[in-house]
Formats: sequence, structure tokens, C-alpha cells
Amino acid sequence: MAGTVGTLVHWAFRRVVGAAEQQEGVAGGQSPNKTTFRIGSRKSKLAMIQTEGVMATLQALNPTYTFELHTMETIGDKVLDVALSKIGTKNLFTRELEVLLVSGDVDLVVHSLKDLPTTLPPGLALGAICEREDPRDAVIFRADLSGSYSNLASLPAGSVVGTSSLRRTAQLLALYPELVFESVRGNLNTRLKKLDSSTNDGAELMRYSALVLAAAGIHRMGWKDRIGEYLDPQYCPYAVSQGSVGIECREGDRATFALLRGIGHKESTYRCIAERACMRVLEGGCSVPIGVFSKLSADRTIHLRGAVHSLDGKVYAKADCTARCTSEAEAEAAGLTLARHLNTAGAKEILDKIPRTLGPTAKPT
Repeated sequence: MAGTVGTLVHWAFRRVVGAAEQQEGVAGGQSPNKTTFRIGSRKSKLAMIQTEGVMATLQALNPTYTFELHTMETIGDKVLDVALSKIGTKNLFTRELEVLLVSGDVDLVVHSLKDLPTTLPPGLALGAICEREDPRDAVIFRADLSGSYSNLASLPAGSVVGTSSLRRTAQLLALYPELVFESVRGNLNTRLKKLDSSTNDGAELMRYSALVLAAAGIHRMGWKDRIGEYLDPQYCPYAVSQGSVGIECREGDRATFALLRGIGHKESTYRCIAERACMRVLEGGCSVPIGVFSKLSADRTIHLRGAVHSLDGKVYAKADCTARCTSEAEAEAAGLTLARHLNTAGAKEILDKIPRTLGPTAKPT
């Protein structure tokens, strides 16, 4: 518990700078004199840590304002016995919250940005992107194995590794074909419990040797000491916007845009805009095997890398892009360029085959 609280306090009060350029010059909407704001969030522990961090920062910046928290479960929280890729929609963790936003029941919603589709419903906008956590993937080994293995390469052939991501499975199959990758669903607490006490169809046998998860979530939960390996994004590029928290609001809501002006992080915003632009062209979602890497240099150059894998990891398309990036428009343009390079390298052909091959033999996770 102490680790979680410490992580929350550290994350909540990191100063974030800049403002999303889309917030400037917004016309219409609510009065900027509004001082009570309702914030929507999922109920999971990680979602609450992120949302409470945003609330704490907003409260610190606006001590006379009132913030009310409204939580709910989404379809992605409720359907836990089916792989994400099989449920059949991109907004598994956002749709119900967006309904509240459109109806006016909440004024803003805090999301893990990688869960938010790149095309938002009419009337909604991405109001701010907070400072990004470590976007890499990380490996947690089962508690009784953590002293024996330090990386996936050291696991015996046939070891079962759990993940909820098609992207991770495809990338890791290409690197470690001797390992078995299987779906594991649930919030982070549930998945960690499954790892440390899992059984095989009721038999007294530990099933998973390790889990592959987003490092950001592990850090925010206060479990950094459980990480045995960080995956190198050169070989395992991370999910689009992984590690980022995005705040969604209504277009034209002047009061909420003004509220969010102080918490947008410019570098994180540019990187995520570029990554999301690339994914939008490729028509991918968080359950499709698209991986990215981004870096914004001191000279305001953005470096992008993308990779698309077939489900079995045997076929892939990779591409790089470097461009000047001093605005959101330039970040968007860089992402579109990366998408074109990826399609030239064969990404579209790979992705076009996924709906036809996504079945029992593909073992999607």
C-alpha cells in the first residue's frame, strides 16, 4: 500500500508544462467562470490511481474549485473471458464513459490514452495529454521463479507467458518461438494473482511462468520491484500512446479547456499525436499488432519507428521517419509519413489478413 500511495503522490504532483494547442481559441460552450467539474473514470485500481492523480494536480492548480468523481465499469471491464481482439470493437474501455460525457453527466474523462480510439465520437475532443510514463513493456516473473530467471530468453522451452496483447504476442513469437504465449485478462491485480497462484485446469500446477505488461501501469501501481526485464523497443516497439494519460472533453467547452490548459505536457502531446496519426491511417486499435517508438530531440526533431507483425510473428513490416516537430500539425504530419512508409513496406497487406486469420488457430491474446 505504501508503494502505491508513494507512486500516486509522485505521479500526481510532477509538474507538467505547456498546453495542448487545440485548447486555444475555443468558441462557445460553458462559461469559463465554472468552478465545479465532474470527472469520469473506470473503477479499476489503476484507472483510479491515474484519475486521482489528475484530480490532485487540478486541485493543486485550482484550490478554490470543486472536483467530483464519477466511476463506472465499461464493457472491457465486464467481459473478462474473451480475448480483447475477439470482442469486436475498438472502444472497449471508453464507450460508456463517452456516453456520460456527451449527455453532460460528466465534464471530462480520464483515460489510459492507448485505450482511446484515434477517431473520437462527434462532439468530443482530446483536451490534454499528461506527461508520459515509461512506455516500454515489462516482464514480471512468477514469484517463485523471480530469482531463477532474469529475462524471457532464459525461460525453458514450452514455458507459458501471459499477455492481453496481440502486438506483444506477435512480436515475442518472432523472438522466442520456443515459448508459448497465452491470453490472460483482468485488471492488473487479477493478472498478478493469476500469475502467482494460477493452476492448469484445476491441477496443482503453476500455469504462467511470466506476464508481459505495460511498464507504466506496473510503476503506477507501486510494483516496480516485481519487474524482471524491460523489453527493448528496438525489437518490441510499444503500443501507440502506451504510458500516457489522455483527458477527453466536449468540443466547445471553454471552461473545461481552460481548466486543462495547465496540465498538458508538450513533448508527450507531440509524440502521442504522431503515433495516433500513424495508427489512424493503418486503422489499428490497441488489440492490433502495431508497435511504435518515438523520441523528441532537443533540436525539436521527432524520431519515429513503427512495426506491424502477422499474428504468428513470421511476417512483419518496419519503417522509420524523422521530421521537424514544433507543433501539433507537424507531429500529425510526421505520423502520417510513418504510416505511408509502413504501408510501402507491406503493413497494409499484413493487417488486411488479420480479420480472416483471427480465429482459434491464431490464439489471439
